[in-house]
Amino acid sequence: MTALESLEQFPREWLTCQQIATVLNANPYALHCQAMQDPSKLGFPVIVAGRRVKVPKAPFLKFMRGE
Repeated sequence: MTALESLEQFPREWLTCQQIATVLNANPYALHCQAMQDPSKLGFPVIVAGRRVKVPKAPFLKFMRGE
Protein backbone atom coordinates (compact mmCIF):
# COMPACT_ATOMS: atom_id res chain seq x y z
CA MET A 1 0.00 0.00 0.00
CA THR A 2 1.37 3.41 -0.96
CA ALA A 3 1.41 6.38 1.39
CA LEU A 4 -1.39 8.00 -0.63
CA GLU A 5 -3.55 4.87 -0.41
CA SER A 6 -2.90 4.82 3.31
CA LEU A 7 -4.23 8.38 3.62
CA GLU A 8 -7.30 7.46 1.56
CA GLN A 9 -8.11 4.82 4.18
CA PHE A 10 -7.43 7.16 7.12
CA PRO A 11 -10.72 7.55 9.04
CA ARG A 12 -10.49 11.28 9.81
CA GLU A 13 -11.36 14.15 7.49
CA TRP A 14 -8.34 16.23 8.53
CA LEU A 15 -4.67 15.45 7.99
CA THR A 16 -1.52 16.85 9.58
CA CYS A 17 1.64 18.18 7.99
CA GLN A 18 3.40 15.06 9.26
CA GLN A 19 0.97 12.80 7.38
CA ILE A 20 1.08 14.66 4.08
CA ALA A 21 4.86 15.06 4.24
CA THR A 22 5.18 11.32 3.75
CA VAL A 23 3.17 11.48 0.54
CA LEU A 24 4.93 14.60 -0.75
CA ASN A 25 8.39 13.38 0.30
CA ALA A 26 8.84 16.71 2.07
CA ASN A 27 9.89 18.00 5.45
CA PRO A 28 6.82 18.34 7.72
CA TYR A 29 8.26 21.43 9.40
CA ALA A 30 8.79 23.11 6.02
CA LEU A 31 5.17 22.36 5.08
CA HIS A 32 4.01 23.78 8.40
CA CYS A 33 6.05 26.96 7.91
CA GLN A 34 4.75 27.41 4.35
CA ALA A 35 1.17 26.97 5.55
CA MET A 36 1.75 29.65 8.18
CA GLN A 37 3.46 32.13 5.83
CA ASP A 38 1.70 31.75 2.47
CA PRO A 39 -0.63 28.74 2.21
CA SER A 40 -1.62 29.60 -1.38
CA LYS A 41 1.79 28.36 -2.54
CA LEU A 42 1.05 24.83 -1.34
CA GLY A 43 -1.54 24.15 -4.03
CA PHE A 44 -4.11 22.63 -1.69
CA PRO A 45 -6.24 24.20 1.06
CA VAL A 46 -5.15 24.30 4.68
CA ILE A 47 -6.74 25.54 7.87
CA VAL A 48 -4.48 27.52 10.19
CA ALA A 49 -5.70 27.95 13.77
CA GLY A 50 -3.12 29.60 15.96
CA ARG A 51 0.00 27.47 15.52
CA ARG A 52 -1.92 24.42 14.30
CA VAL A 53 -2.24 23.46 10.65
CA LYS A 54 -4.91 21.06 9.43
CA VAL A 55 -5.28 19.80 5.87
CA PRO A 56 -8.74 18.79 4.64
CA LYS A 57 -8.35 15.22 3.36
CA ALA A 58 -10.67 15.29 0.31
CA PRO A 59 -9.14 18.40 -1.33
CA PHE A 60 -5.62 17.13 -0.62
CA LEU A 61 -6.39 13.80 -2.29
CA LYS A 62 -7.86 15.64 -5.31
CA PHE A 63 -4.68 17.72 -5.52
CA MET A 64 -2.52 14.59 -5.44
CA ARG A 65 -4.61 12.97 -8.19
CA GLY A 66 -4.29 16.09 -10.36
CA GLU A 67 -8.02 16.80 -10.29
